[in-house]
Amino acid sequence: MLINLSNHPSAAWTLEQKAEYKEIIDLPFPQVDPEGDEGYIDSLVNEYLQKIEQISNIEAVHIMGEFNFCYKMINELKKKNIKCVASCTKRDTVEENGVKISKFKFVRFREY
Repeated sequence: MLINLSNHPSAAWTLEQKAEYKEIIDLPFPQVDPEGDEGYIDSLVNEYLQKIEQISNIEAVHIMGEFNFCYKMINELKKKNIKCVASCTKRDTVEENGVKISKFKFVRFREY
């Protein structure tokens, strides 16, 4: 089972992105207050770590989002031998009438 801790619900993923894991549970990424200090991040990580630990049969956690939260969360999960992965995409950008439009295509998951 994959826990998707990101702002991108798995319902919108492509078949290729869903293929590797039999089951995916979405855990919406928290709104991280930019005014919060390190203690705030630690507290938020602890809250989400407890949520994750209540789930059984975890193969990996897909984690993408605010960097300080991700860094601390990944370190805590790895201490517990829980695999963490990032989604890797190819970005195609085109410019139309002075506006850049980017499209992302999923390629693979890569372990942190």
